[in-house]
Amino acid sequence: MSVFTHPSNRFATGVLLFSASLWGLSWMPLKWFIAQGLSGPMVSLLSYGVVGLFSCIFIWRQRAAWRPQWGLLLALAVVGGWANTSFVNALMLGDVVRVMFLFYLSPVWSVLGGWLFLKERIPPLRWAAVVVALLGLWLFLGGPGGPDLAFTFVDFLALSAGFCFAANNVIARAAQQVPMVSKTFAVFAGCGVISLLATSTLGHAVPAGMGLGVWLAVLAYGFVWLLLATATWQFGVTHIESSRAGVILLAELVVAVMSALWFGDESMTGMEWAGGALIAMAAFAEALDTSPDPKPQGA
Repeated sequence: MSVFTHPSNRFATGVLLFSASLWGLSWMPLKWFIAQGLSGPMVSLLSYGVVGLFSCIFIWRQRAAWRPQWGLLLALAVVGGWANTSFVNALMLGDVVRVMFLFYLSPVWSVLGGWLFLKERIPPLRWAAVVVALLGLWLFLGGPGGPDLAFTFVDFLALSAGFCFAANNVIARAAQQVPMVSKTFAVFAGCGVISLLATSTLGHAVPAGMGLGVWLAVLAYGFVWLLLATATWQFGVTHIESSRAGVILLAELVVAVMSALWFGDESMTGMEWAGGALIAMAAFAEALDTSPDPKPQGA
């Protein structure tokens, strides 16, 4: 019996923790890239985009399966592409801690998206998590007496990344006929197209005289780091029940925040700690929800 086809819970949990750690530490190479003169859109173009270009052949080979739901596959490419592009740019331009907590409002958008677009019945616990997360957002952005919430463009990128990540999950649940490989690689392809549009519009280019080492590092980030993180995430969530996987994936938030505080010279105010704690609690409650999968209203 293969450990990859029939993994034990311990092995699958370890794989998922490894994936969460990779995602949580992804700010480190991204900060290094911007120090080398690369912009966020250019990094996502050279990493996600190049992988997406090579993956088009796999998507095309599965066209017979996804053709009936080609619109949903296109939607996955758009929202998933924006989620990754905006997340990369937010991490490169902003404070890692702030970006991660704002991104982790994605459970809020997942609940609202499932309720509005899939007509799902949402259990009370999940509605409570939405309220707690929104209260945490208010506190994190300033709370009572805060400086007009101090909302910035980087905050918008982080929030929109979480929103589109949640939308990607909602669409993926609806696209039952689209193979998992096509779903995954469509996001890479969409990120490449969006990044190409951004670099063209903003006039970004590869820095003159960029060394071979930087080129290799960017390509390795796409073909090794991102693909490995994505593949191990897919493996983990496939072989672990969703509630347990959701809790394990919170390790990404913990790893990102603690590593940024320890190694990234970042800090948090008391209000931000309070707001971040509420956001994390909401995500934890959402992950621990053991109620049956939401049913469409009227079913």
